[in-house]
Order: sequence, then structure tokens, then C-alpha cells
Amino acid sequence: QEVTAFIDGLGQPWQVELSRQLRQMVKETIPEIEERIQYKKPHFLKNGHYAAVISPSKDAIAFMIMNATGVEFPKGFEGPAERKWLKIREGDTPDYELLARLLTQASSTL
Repeated sequence: QEVTAFIDGLGQPWQVELSRQLRQMVKETIPEIEERIQYKKPHFLKNGHYAAVISPSKDAIAFMIMNATGVEFPKGFEGPAERKWLKIREGDTPDYELLARLLTQASSTL
């Protein structure tokens, strides 16, 4: 699968592990999710609409939640109303339950 190959090809072991955990969380949160590589990063779609993106950079992994308008996001998230992201750096421990809750809320209308 191209998403597996993409994640396995990330440069640093912590990025590979973090991306695998984020991907697993997305699949558990939205069982019917479709995934594809688009714009050189993994995108997750529900009913043909973007729900989430894993966006790696040199020193972080940004986890983006789409369709976020109207969802209350805690401090630490960045971005415009329609999409919010959390930059996760080496050594950070993301709150996967919180991310799953936010993803569930944001994707509920897709």
C-alpha cells in the first residue's frame, strides 16, 4: 500500500512510529476511511471528503483535521477555522483520545 510505503520511508524512526500511531487512530475513529497519497502526504477521506492529513516536515509531524469549522480546539492547534493542525515534535506525546474526539466531531458531517 502506498501510504504504508510512504510512512515507512520517512527519515526518522520517531516520525515513522508517530505516523503509524496517527494512522491507526484515524482508522479506529473512522472505520470506513479511505486513504491515499496526495500532494506528497497521506490524506484520509470519508465519503470522498478530506477528513485528516499527516504532514511530515524536517522536525515535526503535523496532524491536520479538516472540516473543523464549529469544533472547539484546545490551545496548541493552529490554522484557519476550516482546518486545524497540531505540530508534534520528537519527544512529544500526543493525546490520541483528544485527537480522536476532535476528528469524530469534525468528520461527523462528511
